Amino acid sequence: MSKLKNKIAIITGAASGMGKATAEIYAKEGAKLILADFNEEGVKELSNTLNSKGHETLALTVDVSDKEDVENMIDTAVTEFGTLDILVNNAGIMDSFEPVGEITDEKWDRIFDVNTKGVMRAMRRAVNYWLDNDKAGNIINTISTGGLNGAHAGVAYGASKHAVVALTKNTAFMYAEDNIRVNGIAPGAVDTNIGSTIKNASEKGVARTGITQAVSPRLGKSEDIANVALFLGSDESDFVNGTIVVADGGWTAGF
Repeated sequence: MSKLKNKIAIITGAASGMGKATAEIYAKEGAKLILADFNEEGVKELSNTLNSKGHETLALTVDVSDKEDVENMIDTAVTEFGTLDILVNNAGIMDSFEPVGEITDEKWDRIFDVNTKGVMRAMRRAVNYWLDNDKAGNIINTISTGGLNGAHAGVAYGASKHAVVALTKNTAFMYAEDNIRVNGIAPGAVDTNIGSTIKNASEKGVARTGITQAVSPRLGKSEDIANVALFLGSDESDFVNGTIVVADGGWTAGF
């Protein structure tokens, strides 16, 4: 039996990388999908490809830093598919490895608008929909090993992802009795295109974070993270709530 048969899911950052891999495996396992991404061409191409294989998906151009876009994304799932079961907050951007002495207010705000505030707004809209309609819900937040330590990116990215850990754990605890689950995935080094968002990387930041990056045993694939997202989205993880699953090939096991 398909693990997500007739489940309605939203995946942000769906046009590439871990979001795309998650969309593909969710569709294969029977979910109907809202595919959201700022990359309009990329997300439409993915939707068309999946639909041509008999899956049910709808592409939305979404800027997760825009409140109206995020709220419309949640509302569209309900309007088009009748409900929402799973929200996968995967969209995110990197900083440029700046330590605190180099970060600008503008860069800090941009990172938090996408990585943290966008996640909070999507969670808020989804949680209130589930509460208002007495429905179960499931949220999966893509975080990062950078959300669990201070040595994998710059100060803004690390702080934004640490904040999503708190969002995940607090929301899981607050709504556990309402049949709403919230978990996170902390990928390590994964082969995606998030590096394309890095501009003018800090020399100091790159040198310092390179110390820990050098001990990563291997580069992960997007499918490695999608498989974790499948487990967390399925009923097999029904008793898993408020947990951050580290998927890094053993990178952070030693420190």
